[in-house]
Amino acid sequence: MIHSIARAIQIVAFFGTASCSIYYLLCLWTAAGFLRERKAAREARSVGSNSTPFLPSVSILKPLKGVDPEIYQSFRSHCLQDYPEYEIIFGVNDPNDPAIESVKALQREFPDRRIQLLVSPRILGANVKVSNLAQMLAEARYDYLIVNDSDIRVEPDYLRRITAPFADLRVGMVTCLYRGVPGATLGSQLEALGISTDFCPSVLVARQLEGGIRFGLGSTLAFRRADLEKIGGFISFVDYLADDYELGKRIAGLGLTVALSEVVVETYLPSYRLREFFAHQLRWARGVRDARAGGYLGLVFTFGLLWALLALVASRGALWACGALAVTLFLRLAVSLVVGRGVLQDRQVLRYAWLIPLRDLLAVVVWIASLGGHTVTWRGDHFKLRNGKLTRIAP
Repeated sequence: MIHSIARAIQIVAFFGTASCSIYYLLCLWTAAGFLRERKAAREARSVGSNSTPFLPSVSILKPLKGVDPEIYQSFRSHCLQDYPEYEIIFGVNDPNDPAIESVKALQREFPDRRIQLLVSPRILGANVKVSNLAQMLAEARYDYLIVNDSDIRVEPDYLRRITAPFADLRVGMVTCLYRGVPGATLGSQLEALGISTDFCPSVLVARQLEGGIRFGLGSTLAFRRADLEKIGGFISFVDYLADDYELGKRIAGLGLTVALSEVVVETYLPSYRLREFFAHQLRWARGVRDARAGGYLGLVFTFGLLWALLALVASRGALWACGALAVTLFLRLAVSLVVGRGVLQDRQVLRYAWLIPLRDLLAVVVWIASLGGHTVTWRGDHFKLRNGKLTRIAP
């Protein structure tokens, strides 16, 4: 009986390892395709440098809560855009929010920029970020809108490159990949590693398998005001946790394309302690579980190290299992370098590559934990999550 069980585990682990190898190869293939697209886009910009670019006036909406690492420099990068007409609207819910000081300093440094601070004490739903956005929208002057997170830092040509796809009326949203800049703690380094070597590869694979993406990433959500109104405005998903996913899904539901820009931005990560890292990962995992249940369950076929180690133990160190582990580690590292270093241009990937096995095993723990509960913590507040919607838990 024990022999039969061990044999069954070996077979399952073998097929699990094989499926992960196929997934890693798919990651490499989609990354190569993205790099070709980026090269083509750069060549097109060079050839078309004398033509008139599509440069619509843009309102950047930045909802805030609390202070992120290097928040002022991230804000400042949005004021250095090589772009003819745009404004930045910052929104807070609490009139005493510490981020306000950074916005006021920005207004002093850039008096010629249209920089507005809006305090919106009304809470329209469980997602305070979306509640702020719904109230900020009334102050926006322009018909093209960009929402991005408070910790995002961008290059001076960011607006030019993000808005360019809208010259095609079939494009309803533009979003982009991002790389994490970690703090000094292990939790922060694991978070950055996960973004560059796990999350972003999965986005590229999803785009390939689904014939395009039907969701947005909080790093950048660019869209037309008219399309936002067609889906019911921000208020239509003010109770959802994964607001970026909902916005992209609903705009795609209009029959429009969600374009993945060749732009890559930076996010500056807090110095998470391990408990904070786990809580953040769990919130993200449960949000994805509710938004994309089928795809989330399918992540079990991407845990290469887990299956390879299980095969090694079940086979008692058989030569084939050792070979499977070696191949798995090689492909996992290749994905990390090609996507992290090549696609995202993340210079930290090599430095922290030795943490990949730990990060991957912790991802398994988070995945298992995410299946057994419905509570999440977000910026110090606690919520119950059901079918993607939040209900605040009283302190």
